[in-house]
Amino acid sequence: MEKDSGMRRRTVTRGLTAIAVTAGLVIGVPGLAAGAPPAPKPAPAAPAPGAKPAPNALPAPAAVNPVPGVSITKTFWYSDRRVALWVHSPAMGTDIQVQLLLARDWNSNPTAKFPVLYMLDGLRAQDNENGWTINTNAENFYKDKDVNVMLPVGGQSSFYTDWEKPDNGKHYMWETFLMKELPPVLENQWRSTNVRGIEGLSMGGSSAMMLAGRNPGFFKFAASFSGILQLSSFGMPQAVQFAMNDAGGYDSGKMFGPPSDPNWAAHDPYLLAPKLKGTSLYISSGNGLLGQYDTPSTIPGLATNYAGVGLEVLARTTTQQFATKLNQIGVPAQAVFRPSGTHTWPYWQFEMSQAWPQAAAALGLSADRPKCGIGGAIAPVAKAHKELGECLTPEYSVPGGIAQDFRGGRIIWSPGTGAKVVGGAIGGAYVAAGGPGGELGFPTSDELVAPDGKGRFNRFQKGNIYWTAFGGAHEVGGAILAAWGRQGYERGPLGYPLGDEISTPNGKGKVQGFQNGAYYWSPATGAHGVQGAIFKKFGAVGYEGSWLGFPTSDEISLARGGKLTRFDGGNIYWTPQRGAFAIPQGPIFDAWGRTGYENGKLGYPISDQFQTSGGYQVNFENGTLQAINGGVTGTGAGAQIPAAAQAPAPAAPAPAPAASPAPGASPAPGASATAPLPAQVPAPAASLPPQSPAPAANEAVPPAAAPSAAAAPTTVAPAPAPADMGPADG
Repeated sequence: MEKDSGMRRRTVTRGLTAIAVTAGLVIGVPGLAAGAPPAPKPAPAAPAPGAKPAPNALPAPAAVNPVPGVSITKTFWYSDRRVALWVHSPAMGTDIQVQLLLARDWNSNPTAKFPVLYMLDGLRAQDNENGWTINTNAENFYKDKDVNVMLPVGGQSSFYTDWEKPDNGKHYMWETFLMKELPPVLENQWRSTNVRGIEGLSMGGSSAMMLAGRNPGFFKFAASFSGILQLSSFGMPQAVQFAMNDAGGYDSGKMFGPPSDPNWAAHDPYLLAPKLKGTSLYISSGNGLLGQYDTPSTIPGLATNYAGVGLEVLARTTTQQFATKLNQIGVPAQAVFRPSGTHTWPYWQFEMSQAWPQAAAALGLSADRPKCGIGGAIAPVAKAHKELGECLTPEYSVPGGIAQDFRGGRIIWSPGTGAKVVGGAIGGAYVAAGGPGGELGFPTSDELVAPDGKGRFNRFQKGNIYWTAFGGAHEVGGAILAAWGRQGYERGPLGYPLGDEISTPNGKGKVQGFQNGAYYWSPATGAHGVQGAIFKKFGAVGYEGSWLGFPTSDEISLARGGKLTRFDGGNIYWTPQRGAFAIPQGPIFDAWGRTGYENGKLGYPISDQFQTSGGYQVNFENGTLQAINGGVTGTGAGAQIPAAAQAPAPAAPAPAPAASPAPGASPAPGASATAPLPAQVPAPAASLPPQSPAPAANEAVPPAAAPSAAAAPTTVAPAPAPADMGPADG
C-alpha cells in the first residue's frame, strides 16, 4: 500500500507539474490564450507577402533509387496482412523495425500498388510495437481500406527528426530514415506508390506537421491529433525538455541544441506553416476537461489522468494558434476542437476514424469498398464460421485454386482439398511459407485446437502450422515433422515449436527449435531430437559444428534412470545424480564398451573426456580410463579392461527416418506413430552461445500474434504501457 501510495503521489505530482508548466506557458506567451475561441474556418488565400521558408528545410527526396546500405534484414508475419520488417538504416547504424498493415486488395490483386499512410507514435513509443496497434483498433480499422499503413517502431522522445548528438546510446536520424531510406524499400519491395499521407498523435502529431513542412510535396495528407504545434516560441523548448526528460530521460539539447539554436525554429510546425500549402491538413485536440473516456478524480471536473490534462491544454492552445496561422496565410485545414477530453488513446482512435474520409480523398481512394458476394463452395464454410465476419474482397484466383478475404481471415479452396479457413498468426506463417503456391500447398483442415488445449494448428498438404501464445506460429514439415510425430507431437518431450526450420551454419543440415530442445536433420543422419540437459551439453560442446556432429538417435532411456543421445562423433550421457557428459568415439569409448558401458563395473561417466599429460582421460562412477600412447589403462574398476569380446551396445539405434527434409504428407497431430519417449530430463535448454546454430527456440522473436477468431480464448493481450505512464502519452 505504501508503495502504491508513493507511486500515486509521484503520478499526481508529475501531472500537476505538467499543468503548472502549461499554465505558465499559456499565461506567459504572447498570443497564446487559454480561453481563445476556435479559429474561424480557413479560407483559401494568397500566402502572406514575404513569407520565407523555414531554415534548413530539406528538399523532398526522390523515392525511386535505393539508398546504398539500406536492406531488409528480417521479416515476421503477424497475419496475412500485417508484417514486421527490420530495415537496416545506415544513418542510424542499426536495424529499425517498421510494421505494415497491408492494403485490403493486397492478396486479391497481387500486381497492384497502393498509397501509403505513415502513422507516428507518441513520446513514449516502445521498442517492440507501435502504440497504434497496442492501444487502438487500427489494425482492424484499416482492414477494409485500400492503403498500406506504415507504423515505425521505437523512437521514444525522438520527434522523428535528425538529432545533433547521440543520447541514451542512440543517435536518432529518423527524418533521414523516413524520408530517404525507407521510401524506396516500400515502393520497390512492398508495392507502395509515391502517394503518401502522414498522421500522428501528440509527439507524432508535431512530427507529422514538421516532416510535411520540411519536405514540401512529399505527403498529400498530414494530420495532427493533440500535437504540440509550436516548438520555438518563448518557453516551449523548456516544456519539450520537461516532457522528454519524463519520457526516457532524453535531452532536448542533443536534439536541437539550446533554446536559442536556429534548429528549433527550423523544425517548428508553426513557422513551417507556409510550406504546407497544397497538403490536405487535419488538426484536432481536446481541451483537458473531463470527457467521455476519462475517469473523474476527487477534484471536480478533473480527470485522474493528471499529466494528460496539462498536455492536452498545451496541445489545444498550440493547435488553435497553428490553425489561426494557417488561416492568416491562406492554407486550408480541417480543424476539430473537441469540447472535452485529455491526452489519451481513446480520443486519438476516434480522431483516426474521423480523419479517414479526408485522408482517403487526398490519397485518391474511395472511402467505400467494392461489394463482395459469397457463393459456391466458400459460402457454407463462411456461414459456419461466423467469427470470420464480413467479406472484404470478391473471390480471386490463387495458384491451383480460389480464395476470398474476410475481416477475420481467409477461405482458401482447391478441387482436392475443398474450402478451408486460415487466419490470424497461422495465416501469417502460411504467407511466409509461400501460401497456396508455396511449399505447404493448400490447407486440408480449418484451424483446430491441439489435443492438449494449449495450441492451435492447421494441416496442409505438405506440413502443419502450429500456434501458441508463448511461441507464435511456425511451420513444421518433412522429416522433422515425422520425427516430432514419433515422439508424440506437442505432447512429446520437446513440446511446441518456437521457431521455423533454418539451415545450420555449416550448411550441412537443418535445425528447428522447440520448447525443450531442437530437432536436427542431415541427409546422412535423418531427423532426431536433442532435448533438456543433453541439449544444453550439446550446445556447450559447440552443437553440430563440433566434434559431435549431428545426432543419430533420439534420446534413449538407460539403466537407473539414465539417458543417452548418439551423435556422429560420440555420445552424450545423462544421469539424475551427475548430469550430462560427452564422450567422443575412440580408444576410451571402445574400452568402456568392453566393460559393458553404463551397465558394467565402471558405471556412467562423471566427466567429459579431458586432456592429461600425454593423453586423455574420462572419469566414471567407479574408476577412470586413460588413453596414453595408443594404449588404455585405468584405475578402480577400470584397472582390468577386457581385451576380447565387446559388450553389447546400450540400446539399438532408432529406425532411420526419411532422408529428405522436403515436406511430406502430414500425420494427424497428437497421433503418435510410436509410443512417446519417457519423461523429459529436468534441465531446460540454456541460451545458445554465439557459435551455435541458434535454433529459433532461443531467438528473440516479435510478440506472438493472436490466431484467428476461432481461437479467441488464447489471444495474446497487447503489450502493456509502462507502469508510470498512465493513459496519457506525449
